[in-house]
Amino acid sequence: MKAFFIQYKLFFVSFLILSGIILALFYDALLPKKRLPIFQPAMVNFELVDSTLQHVKKFHKIAPFTLTNQNGITVTEQDYEGKIYIADFFFTTCPTICPIMTDHMVQLQEALKDDPSILLLSHSVTPEIDSVAQLKKYALEKGVDDQKWNLVTGDKKQIYYLARKSYLAVQEDGDGGPFDMIHTENFILVDPEKRIRGFYDGTDPETIKILMNDLTILKQEYPSL
Repeated sequence: MKAFFIQYKLFFVSFLILSGIILALFYDALLPKKRLPIFQPAMVNFELVDSTLQHVKKFHKIAPFTLTNQNGITVTEQDYEGKIYIADFFFTTCPTICPIMTDHMVQLQEALKDDPSILLLSHSVTPEIDSVAQLKKYALEKGVDDQKWNLVTGDKKQIYYLARKSYLAVQEDGDGGPFDMIHTENFILVDPEKRIRGFYDGTDPETIKILMNDLTILKQEYPSL
């Protein structure tokens, strides 16, 4: 009997290893995969949602837009078609939260530089000040990669409409007029189907770590990216 086990030792060891691998694969297959929520206006703090959207429970997506980036190139939602992206709202002369947010965007840019499926999009909330030339100067100062990250300016009412009715990013009510001002620390994670998948405090380093982890989870939903 001992001689038999010695003779077939390699077979039994291989069989046990293979059985362990198969069991592990079955276990992994049976475990529910973690998925990020798909945020609808009705799921978000009502103070962040325009009153006309607070009842909406499904089908919310980022609206089409036409803006201009730091190189004077027109940027639309088509440039983000089929991509995951992180959006925020800033202005180049902001002395408080914006420099911290920009530094964190720079960190994200560096971490994601080899992943063409994830892009960044920063909207100026003072487009009358943030001209193309001003955005370009800011981009050069911060080391913005033009292939990864657009800083955009354009029609103020359009940008404020996007912030309030698409990205659900701000509490203030307004009409995008000369005295209307948005100031938000939110980073918004958007999936390739233009749906909001997460909100993050762009001034908090720990929340940026959560965002990076959530990007990994989200990418698993889109294996073809």
